[in-house]
Amino acid sequence: MMKWAILLGSPDISGGSYVIFEHAIRAQKKGIEITIVTEEKVSMERLHWHPEARSLIWKTFSEVSNEIFDICIATWWRTVYEMTRVTASTYAYFVQSIESRFYEESEKPLRKLVESTYRLPLYKITEATWIKQYLKEKHNSEAYLVRNGIRKDIYSPIGESIAPREPGKLRVLVEGPIDVGFKNVPKTIELCRRSLADEIWLLTSSPIDSYTGVDRVFSRIPIFDTAKIYRSCDVIIKLSYVEGMFGPPLEMFHCGGTSITYNVTGHDEYIVADVNGLVAATDDDDQVIQYINLLKENPTKLNQLKTKALETAEQWPSWDQSSNEFIAAVQDICLNKPPIEQSKLRNDCQFYFDWYVIGEDYKNALAGHKSTARLIYHKLNNYLRTNHPKIHQFARTMKFKIIARKM
Repeated sequence: MMKWAILLGSPDISGGSYVIFEHAIRAQKKGIEITIVTEEKVSMERLHWHPEARSLIWKTFSEVSNEIFDICIATWWRTVYEMTRVTASTYAYFVQSIESRFYEESEKPLRKLVESTYRLPLYKITEATWIKQYLKEKHNSEAYLVRNGIRKDIYSPIGESIAPREPGKLRVLVEGPIDVGFKNVPKTIELCRRSLADEIWLLTSSPIDSYTGVDRVFSRIPIFDTAKIYRSCDVIIKLSYVEGMFGPPLEMFHCGGTSITYNVTGHDEYIVADVNGLVAATDDDDQVIQYINLLKENPTKLNQLKTKALETAEQWPSWDQSSNEFIAAVQDICLNKPPIEQSKLRNDCQFYFDWYVIGEDYKNALAGHKSTARLIYHKLNNYLRTNHPKIHQFARTMKFKIIARKM
């Protein structure tokens, strides 16, 4: 039996964690021993949104200190720098996005540190063609390409809905957390409000129950219930600035709807502009509003896009197919590729991290140590989450209520 250690940054609801869980659950069903490794002990209550993930083995880094795995797989840039805390025969990196783009240009040392993870001598698996090309062109690093699958048992045009679609009315869905800048949710809602859309719904991982200008809010919904929301809406408006290969528009396609997106990286994995969805240039606000109005005023166009979107969905692989490819890639790494030595990887990680510290210290000196408050905030946040989860959840809920009121 093979043993995989999969390093996870957070078990909370997110597209990245969802993809990891789908692969891990299926690998476990194939007889592979899967251990999800985290910094802090994870309460199973945090997996309410994906209950099947509770069947996996969950351990902290300290709890696996005496174990030996066939492979250790990082899934987020920070977990790359923690990999050598796990003893394994070889090491790999599941690259779901180019995460250096998650941070502001002013965070140059941090962006460089994140980008350095793609230079490390790790075997890489990715989910999007553009990421595979980026790794090759920027870092001369090859990667296995395994596109994300879809839960065909959940996402389909036939099934329950929250409210039926109504001819002549356009119900739009906005998806994403309200406090992550590159997800661009507040602006997306504002553009929908300026359009002719009849109703605006919000599906979010943020713990809120209302949002200004939104007709219905669905917060932290388990995956098994999300299809009801998709089937109730005509179009998803997803205006992210950074994506790997986003899942919500594809899920909407499977549920009989269409999409309006920016021409963000990864959209062209399955969206064909003006065929199965509408694609606007990034930050072309007028175009987004025009597209929403077009779908309101031209039901024929809306139905044409929905029909083509459903055809795309029918051809898309299931998670079983996708995970079989993922397992094959990992087995090829373990059985046919030279092993990566833990000591060599540790030295390489330390080299890049040392340069990051130098760069960060220099930046902070120029800025007059303005980052001290942020450091204190993160330390306090981590302490409360680990030692006082109820207080942490209460504080988090209050934060999002304040954010929602300000918008």
